[in-house]
Amino acid sequence: MEKEKTNVDATATPLLDTIDSPADLRKLPAERLPQVCAELRSFLINSLSSHPGHFASSMGAVELTVALHYVFNTPYDRIVWDVGHQAYGHKILTGRRDSFITNRTLGGLSGFPSPKESEYDTFTAGHASNSISAGLGMAVAASIHKDEPHRNVVAVIGDASISGGLAFEGLNNAANSNSDLLIILNDNDMSIDRNVGSLNSYLAHLTSSKGYNDLRYGLAGILRRYNLITDTVKGRITRFNNSLKSLLNHEQNIFEGLNIRYFGPFDGNDVATVVKVLNDIKDFKGPRILHLRTVKGKGFLPAEKDPATWHAPGIFNPNTGERLVSSPEQPPKYQDIFGKTLVEIADSHPEVVGITAAMPSGTSMNRLAEKYPGRTFDVGISEGHAVTFAGGLAKDGIKPFVAIYSSFLQRAYSHIIHDVAIEGLPVTLCIDRAGLVGEDGPTHHGVFDLAYLRTIPGMTIAAPRNGDELRRLMYTSLTLEGPIAIRYPRGRAKATPSGTTDPVAIGRGERLKDGNDLAVLTIGTVADDAAEAIRRAEEGTGLSIAHYDMRFVKPIDSEILEEVASKNCPIITIEDGIADGGMGSAVLEWLADHINTGDSHGKAMPRVIRMGVPDRFIPQGTPAQLHKLCGYDTEGIYTTIKSVIK
Repeated sequence: MEKEKTNVDATATPLLDTIDSPADLRKLPAERLPQVCAELRSFLINSLSSHPGHFASSMGAVELTVALHYVFNTPYDRIVWDVGHQAYGHKILTGRRDSFITNRTLGGLSGFPSPKESEYDTFTAGHASNSISAGLGMAVAASIHKDEPHRNVVAVIGDASISGGLAFEGLNNAANSNSDLLIILNDNDMSIDRNVGSLNSYLAHLTSSKGYNDLRYGLAGILRRYNLITDTVKGRITRFNNSLKSLLNHEQNIFEGLNIRYFGPFDGNDVATVVKVLNDIKDFKGPRILHLRTVKGKGFLPAEKDPATWHAPGIFNPNTGERLVSSPEQPPKYQDIFGKTLVEIADSHPEVVGITAAMPSGTSMNRLAEKYPGRTFDVGISEGHAVTFAGGLAKDGIKPFVAIYSSFLQRAYSHIIHDVAIEGLPVTLCIDRAGLVGEDGPTHHGVFDLAYLRTIPGMTIAAPRNGDELRRLMYTSLTLEGPIAIRYPRGRAKATPSGTTDPVAIGRGERLKDGNDLAVLTIGTVADDAAEAIRRAEEGTGLSIAHYDMRFVKPIDSEILEEVASKNCPIITIEDGIADGGMGSAVLEWLADHINTGDSHGKAMPRVIRMGVPDRFIPQGTPAQLHKLCGYDTEGIYTTIKSVIK
């Protein structure tokens, strides 16, 4: 990137330093709020330049965040954030300014809103599209409890998140309820409607003004007393009102058919406007939608120009915007191996297409899109649809590769079963970010896929231990008539792949090392840590330890398990995933079904020690820290080996 001066004055933050809670913010006169916003941006830039996190979204939401905490009586009033990428300013204003430096670190602040961390964080916000449903639940709860004073509930959702199916389910339910839910659409990209001319601005301000709405609700009350208006008629009037505004503005929006009052769009980066509108509409009855247009990366020129790159830019120079990039000599990331291999496959297989759910660059599906745009589909934040869409393609002879992060694929579980597995359709699920992903924490760790997929009939499940095996497994998937899931971690491979395309025999692992005192069974990239631990344990001891890469969890390699059982030695299984229900459980189940049945030479049931993620949610931290925390880093494996065969 060419160096340039940013439009930020990274100076001290004297006013922000006096705000330890929203109550302090609300003591300020409204004319001081622009200074609060400027200082909040400076704080974010300075902090995130050296302690990386999600940058552009929170920069764009500064004015909205300040206005929300200024107008509403938080934490009594509820603010429900969607995803949480935009909530860094919220954390800073709610008593976590001094500890923000620990954001996304082991033992520090979570990178997302977490009720365990603060009473201001009303709901877990790691996956998109849940804020409307959760907020509606809170609004209904307030009504049932008859909370006094009246409790406001605000759901903040982005223009990308609102494309998710759950958001529309929540909107539909909200439209048919009488709850006082305020939905704020933070629109920083997708054009739901265009802001055209002065008439639009005039009508937007008119329909949200207190005088207009006092008159409107007074008239509605009179009509209701004389039984001249019902809830059904009220819904029709609301829809007509929204449609009339669309007609007069020469524009349409997706809310005009809902029984939800729509206000906007307004400039979401003008704090005075946002405060005024929120004050005007906060006490309205019934569900409402406030549409705010914001600029992602607002206040930092490089982020405004390239918001996608600056979503999570890593370390950067706060004065020039120059990003610290990795050395090109390093081995490629697993996602890049996937992307390059997929293009190679598509070159010779015209029936191959790629599907991703709002993560084209994150999964490297953008490589296929650049060469074959007509064969690449980004379906937005709609993982369930992505899988069912792939099933429809596969039904009629297309070979879809679906690249989705492991934790996000959880939302498509029913679709995998109903729309792919039952019919045995040849869909390849490429599961990125599998295992403990690091700083994004428990909402993003991809630790459940082996366990939740293993129970599905007809599903083939594999995990490569290196880049070469990822390539081979992708080519292997072309030979299957049914579904296959290939899971691989975030981060870099140990070495650049050789370019091999040799297929892998389905359900076959590999003996990496022979031995008789202990058998270590691994799956995926944990094989490297296990190999080093075995080397250390054998060094100078005379121990003989076997090591097997199982490669497949389903079908599991029965020949390897027969061989291991015949050794009559302890077994250690290791996986970068939840231990309950994963590969270790598959080994135990096989042994229980086959030992003393004649299949394993009548040997006694061996001792099995399962290593992996324990039965709890793991916090944020670096992958190395978290592997150590869970006990399956090199040192942890070494210690376990020594304890088993001491």
